Amino acid sequence: MSMFAPTALNQRNEKVQKWVGRLMGSMTIVLIIPVILVLSMLVIRGAPAISWAFLVEDPINGMTAGGIFPALFGTICIVLVALFASVPVGVAAAVYLSEYAPDTWFTRIINLAIINLAGIPSIVHALFGVGAFVLFFDFGTSILAASLTLAVMTLPVVIVSTRESLQAVPQAYREACMSMGATKWQTIYRVVLPNALTGILTGIILEVSRTAGETAPIMFTGAAFFLPFLPQSVYDQTMALSLHLFVVATQVPNVPYNLPYGVALVLIGIVLLMNSVSIAFRIFLRGRRKW
Repeated sequence: MSMFAPTALNQRNEKVQKWVGRLMGSMTIVLIIPVILVLSMLVIRGAPAISWAFLVEDPINGMTAGGIFPALFGTICIVLVALFASVPVGVAAAVYLSEYAPDTWFTRIINLAIINLAGIPSIVHALFGVGAFVLFFDFGTSILAASLTLAVMTLPVVIVSTRESLQAVPQAYREACMSMGATKWQTIYRVVLPNALTGILTGIILEVSRTAGETAPIMFTGAAFFLPFLPQSVYDQTMALSLHLFVVATQVPNVPYNLPYGVALVLIGIVLLMNSVSIAFRIFLRGRRKW
């Protein structure tokens, strides 16, 4: 018998690893199949409703015909304003918590509050948005109020992903930079943040996906059932794809069968397009990273 022959323990471990691999593969397939089925159903039922006119025309005949351009335009506006509001605040908060804040009980409470904020139901955020932005700050039901509500709701995602990415940057980078005479802020700005950019983009990707698909917060703070005109400023109401989908699927009678599926397919397509661009940029940046 060779001294390098596998022992009974090695053979048993190999069998266990094979069964674990098969189990994990089966669980992955179980998770992927429902996604494929849902996307396939949306494509099959929604593709016939989609055309250039569907994307660039206004709804007509009580939203039973025409296009979805006002809702599409409103969704893009809400997402962009929410990004401009939440990303700078989230990144700044993550930089402070990761690079400046001491590890004290107060900092731990703040971190716990951020995690708990991510688990609050969206309808609670909607009520907060009504009280804070619509009434207290007197923004009214507007794009600004809806976007700020969504920004508060998605802020924990940006903070957590950015903080984890900052902490993943090797400490040696900071020490080398500061040993050459750079200040702490110069080290963060010139070295740490560029190397953490991929993690920051991950948070932004997740925020875009959630912001574009939320209905309850914007229903109470800025989205309208139907508007015959486009918003002229962030203080105006607007239509949104998520609310428009809810309306045509449940509230409007005699809607063509393919119309709700077409709206849902466009909404998912926007999210996938934004995510694909962000992921491609993230892969490009990761390829340039030195560690």
